[in-house]
Amino acid sequence: MLLETIRCDLGEALHLSYHQQRLDRSLKQLRCPTCYDLNALISPPDDTLYRCRFVYDSIQYSVEFIPYAPRSVTSLKLVYDDTIEYPLKYSDRENLNTLYELRGVCDDVLIVKNGLLRDTTIANIALQIDDRWYTPQSPLLEGTTRARLLDEGFLRTAPLTPLDIAKASSVAIMNAMVGFLEVENGIIS
Repeated sequence: MLLETIRCDLGEALHLSYHQQRLDRSLKQLRCPTCYDLNALISPPDDTLYRCRFVYDSIQYSVEFIPYAPRSVTSLKLVYDDTIEYPLKYSDRENLNTLYELRGVCDDVLIVKNGLLRDTTIANIALQIDDRWYTPQSPLLEGTTRARLLDEGFLRTAPLTPLDIAKASSVAIMNAMVGFLEVENGIIS
């Protein structure tokens, strides 16, 4: 099953066009003829801040609205895995959960694959270097917030390595739920 996690606030599902684009790409990549219209299917029940889980495949879908309580992310630990794959947003996150367990005292991990920085278990990342924000050129998953911030010109892509961390004045995570959030204590190698 595939998954879209959509922020719903004040009765509105935010940035649906980016979720729709990823959903359409995912179904096309899997050669599924099914089409879902998120605008027609996502209707928040009230003004509460929700994490909407839209779980789907070529045959069925489900929509769930979960009141959102943000998870604090103030530090990231580098973990190395050259075999991990997560090109589509699947509801099965076993490989990511296994890496998450390696976080130690940190709040999450920053995955390094083949010498390049990729993502955390829940978000894309960005490094601020020389007053510009850069995000990995090849993330594990192309997130919707990352895509929007690239379109807006706020982010640029680069082949970031662990050596670039020392050059960064700030580190941020981004996903549909947190938006763009600077990590207070940065990355612990």
